[in-house]
Amino acid sequence: MIQVEELHKSFENLEVLRGVSLSIEKGEVLSLMGMSGYGKSVLLKHIAGLMKPDRGRILIDGEEVTSLGGGRLERLRSRLGFLFQGGALFDSLTIGENVAFPLKEKTALNACEIRERVRYELEQVGLTAAENKYPAQVSGGMIKRAALARALVRDPEIMLFDEPTTGLDPIIGRAILTLIASCHRRLNFTGIIVTHQIPQVFEVVNRAAFLHEGRIRMAGSPEAMMTSEDPVVRQFISGSVDGPIRY
Repeated sequence: MIQVEELHKSFENLEVLRGVSLSIEKGEVLSLMGMSGYGKSVLLKHIAGLMKPDRGRILIDGEEVTSLGGGRLERLRSRLGFLFQGGALFDSLTIGENVAFPLKEKTALNACEIRERVRYELEQVGLTAAENKYPAQVSGGMIKRAALARALVRDPEIMLFDEPTTGLDPIIGRAILTLIASCHRRLNFTGIIVTHQIPQVFEVVNRAAFLHEGRIRMAGSPEAMMTSEDPVVRQFISGSVDGPIRY
């Protein structure tokens, strides 16, 4: 479904991606791990067509994303849902209106159909009672669930999750990951989750990849990552501060 080939991206004199290559199968959910500031979110934005690489290419279902523009890029984005790190809800809209927004902007559904779709997605994430509340009136965990409902309301084939558990306590963070797993079973999307909630994320993904110094240092099953002998991968996953920091 997603093929990243030798992707390079620099910002001024800082080279963030230095030849990233990665493949993700249809229906697979992959955890993208790595130190903060090492380019995980940048890679997601390239896959979504929000950034253009300096070199390399990205293919989705065999179509090169990096060369698309105009209507073709818009059609690609219609197949994709993006859960931003902070939720990115509109403060001036209610939870229900936030979830309805992409349907009103990007589909020809009538008001009744939109209302039914919104209520269904809110029910799936346990937010039926919050439909008429504003983001400022609900908790951080509820904001993440509302943002997830908005990202899923158009039944995307691909879902990109940028730090869905950031700012949440461990219990709520685990609940969000469990909710993502439930949504994946329902929709069978192809997904990438960027998160530092390890090892909990390994319970909901098929595979993991470790981004280090602008390249994929290791990719494999959760079990392979947990038992890796690579000192950088092992230190990151264990969170150990014994000895020098390797990443």
